[in-house]
Amino acid sequence: MIPGMPSIHITTEQETDGRWIGAVESMPGVLAYSATREEAIAHTQALALRVLADRIDSGELAGSPLTLAFEAA
Repeated sequence: MIPGMPSIHITTEQETDGRWIGAVESMPGVLAYSATREEAIAHTQALALRVLADRIDSGELAGSPLTLAFEAA
């Protein structure tokens, strides 16, 4: 698990123009717009994984055991 983050919680909301947005509030900048809720969740998960990979590469999370769980609301 990421210290202080037991799971990656994705919130979704439909915009007035019909698009869906997915976001991880605990990871600033991790949000994605898509045509459907399912796509928004998938794109947000992929972006969150990229951000975590960058944090591991930079040494920010180096050596920490990492178990991921995604929750979508």
